[in-house]
Amino acid sequence: MIESDARPSGALALRLRDIAGRLSAMPIAYAATAFFLVCAAILRPNLLQPFLLMLILRQAAPLGIAVIGQSICIRLLSLDLSFGGVAMMASYLLTSGVLPYSEPVLIGLSVLLGLLVGATNAYFIAVRRASSVIVTLAMVLILGGIATALSQFRAPGDAPEMLRYIGQTRIGIVPVAVLVWIGVLVPMALFLRYSVFGRYVDAIGSNPNAAWTSGIPYVKVIFVAHILSSLFAVFSAFMLVGFVGFGSLSIGSDLALNSLAAVILGGVTFGSGKGGVLGPAVAAFMLMFVFNLLTSFGLGEPGKQMAQGAIIALAAIAYSARSTRI
Repeated sequence: MIESDARPSGALALRLRDIAGRLSAMPIAYAATAFFLVCAAILRPNLLQPFLLMLILRQAAPLGIAVIGQSICIRLLSLDLSFGGVAMMASYLLTSGVLPYSEPVLIGLSVLLGLLVGATNAYFIAVRRASSVIVTLAMVLILGGIATALSQFRAPGDAPEMLRYIGQTRIGIVPVAVLVWIGVLVPMALFLRYSVFGRYVDAIGSNPNAAWTSGIPYVKVIFVAHILSSLFAVFSAFMLVGFVGFGSLSIGSDLALNSLAAVILGGVTFGSGKGGVLGPAVAAFMLMFVFNLLTSFGLGEPGKQMAQGAIIALAAIAYSARSTRI
């Protein structure tokens, strides 16, 4: 009789340990989002109104697009810090009128810019074996310098109407930008999960040397990853410009750091993609929700900067703890 009682209790303990292990392995962004939602429900319940939540999701959409590319690079043990320069240059091309072309052509040229920047980054990282941090930081400085120099002759202006529609229009209470975000997020999640490219990313991230010797096309995968990352930076700039309604040299300046924080808090670390695509997306929403929560307390831009610093530090600690555990 004692043995029969002990067996269920032992099975229950194993089950509880298994649940605890699964919860501890979940991305921090899930628990943090739930925590901040509870805080808002107690302190600022108005923020949980469906209309305001949709507005916050619209604000999160540009970052949510950017983190897709950043997460692919990080899974490959690489990094992309050129988001700010790409967004700045794309914003300038779209709004300054420095190139006398129609809106669709300017959008196409911005996409071409993303392809060129991504391929250049990948060449130096994969072929020349340069540090991804140095290469992409240099790209930020180059693109930022070009945009700043050109703005001395012709300042940024109004956003193209097509982008304003995406950034500012709603269908019911759902912003079009959120629908675009979902429309990009779901196919990318399926692509990374079921495609050969996704398997290559996992193999290279877990052991680059073994992947190289086994015949996996390492250089091609790095090229595709960085080109995708720069393209997502351009798409993020499209949303930012459309949301604001005009161009600016400061657009996207915090994309690189926020995307790093969102990716790591979303469960994706260097060489590991356990958080998938959903984890970083939840983290992107969490960041925007925290910034709005701080604004509701009257903290404004200083509070946002402090929160960014604290969240990035938390992401670094989370990465360190996860790496130590592994």
